[in-house]
Amino acid sequence: MQTLPTFVLVHGAFANSFSFAPLQAELGLLGHRSVAVDLPGHGFEATFPAAYQAPQDLDALATEPGGIKDVTLADAVARVIAVLERAQRNGPTVLVGHSRGGITLTAVGNARPDLVDRLVYVSAWCPVDLDVAGYYAEPEMADVDPAALATALVGNPAELGLLRTNFRTADPTALASLRQTVGADLTDDEFRTFLNTFQPDDNLDAGTIADCAQEATWGRIPKTYVRLAEDLAIPLDMQDRMIREGDALTPGNPFDVHTLQGSHLRWLVHPEPAAELLGSLVTG
Repeated sequence: MQTLPTFVLVHGAFANSFSFAPLQAELGLLGHRSVAVDLPGHGFEATFPAAYQAPQDLDALATEPGGIKDVTLADAVARVIAVLERAQRNGPTVLVGHSRGGITLTAVGNARPDLVDRLVYVSAWCPVDLDVAGYYAEPEMADVDPAALATALVGNPAELGLLRTNFRTADPTALASLRQTVGADLTDDEFRTFLNTFQPDDNLDAGTIADCAQEATWGRIPKTYVRLAEDLAIPLDMQDRMIREGDALTPGNPFDVHTLQGSHLRWLVHPEPAAELLGSLVTG
């Protein structure tokens, strides 16, 4: 009897395991086992300052410490490796990452390829030739709205030692910019509901060139890239560039490429197509 793998799900920036709940429900109804990871400083380890509550105190919010300040990419990698070591006792593992979570996926693949039977990037950063900061300076990112998060940022990241965003803002300009970038195809209620699953803080460590994909380790793991066709946070041209770079690094082990329609967040709000696609990767 075939042992189906465990899907290990890794969230993106300001997110947490909660955002995967609808996807996990669909995977479960299709007969698949999954676990959603909270990276360090996320989920119930997050800091929600009292000043973030209503009525908000933006001056206090700009200076109040956050527990994620000293969290590093290495900490995130260690957390995922610990989950994979436990999940592997039950059979194969498929490591799935979204958005910034792809940085962690790549670093895990570099460090412990023996724990991963397949990597799946869903419109996720897969640094190959550049680190993520370098990619942001490239032409493929030229049309990404720099105000999407900037208008909602609170405090000085260098002084706080973290990124803090006021997702509870009522500023119509900030909300419109965020929605256009990550969820233009969501209803107003869907978009605001998803914002309320976000946490205000995330860590500053997005990796360096040393954390890019390594041929000898990451390069030997079977890998899938799921393109999100209407994504404006990581545009399709950038997704395709990372696919090309990964294929050039490991031409004998290219990406298995699929496409889902929708924005950066739609696949999590309406997860049926994504669940069916993920299921097909392990049962087809």
